[in-house]
Amino acid sequence: MAAPVHATRTLDLTVAGHRVPTPCDVLGEGPEALLLPALSSISSREEMLPLARELSASHRCLVPDWPGFGARERAQIPLEPASMHAFLDALLTAAPGPYALGVAGGHAAGYLVAVAGRYPTAFGRLVLIAPTWRGPLPTMMGEAHAAWFGRIRRAIERPVTGEWLYRLNISRPVIGRMMRAHVYADPAHVTPEAIAAKHAITRQRGGRFGTAAFVTGGLDPVASRTAFLGLFREGLPPIKVLRPESAPRRSGAEMDALIDDENVSAARIPGALSPHEEYPRETAAAIRVV
Repeated sequence: MAAPVHATRTLDLTVAGHRVPTPCDVLGEGPEALLLPALSSISSREEMLPLARELSASHRCLVPDWPGFGARERAQIPLEPASMHAFLDALLTAAPGPYALGVAGGHAAGYLVAVAGRYPTAFGRLVLIAPTWRGPLPTMMGEAHAAWFGRIRRAIERPVTGEWLYRLNISRPVIGRMMRAHVYADPAHVTPEAIAAKHAITRQRGGRFGTAAFVTGGLDPVASRTAFLGLFREGLPPIKVLRPESAPRRSGAEMDALIDDENVSAARIPGALSPHEEYPRETAAAIRVV
């Protein structure tokens, strides 16, 4: 099979009063598809490229970086849910589609569903891969420790000590442990090359701000499971949830609660929290089944 046509374009967006140049990969031919990478310390649009290549024979895939994240220079905007919603509004204004397919990984799920509600004709259907709504620290520690989340975020955002704390917690050994614990299902896939690529993402200038916001729950699109399920109302396009078999227990429980909602369909796929990256062929096959 010939390699898909692959180009990079930059959308010059304005978000929350800030100019946000947004690099996007464009792959394939056919009906439009928007692929949103997950939000995480090691998030970038590159994580969606294996899946985009699998879908490129049937779709023209647009894969943007989120503001404040990615493997390139990062736009400086307030890192809060309102900014992420505004980013997608600006993106759909600049590149309106319509999209036959909208795909979101992890924490991007709630933002994709919300923007589909604001733009009822923008998407033919939605696919949510390992959807999450609650950041790592709130998931692990619970709301009883919520007072600490803001303190931790502010500590990481401090000019000197914050950078030191951040680099201490995103070293290659730490990233390797994190990937083996909940990002990838097969430890054999966590190669030195994979760790080095993820580490390079974290070393981008200003990288600690996105990490601090995400890890402490500052980018959670909603505040509760009830609010998350409330996003899935009538009037949305068909929604399919891809539930990885090796998702961490707490995150998997949230995915299962969503799957129980009558407004979505579901399929199980291999992988943990990044199956689109680790098992792109199987993920693409599940997406193709309508």
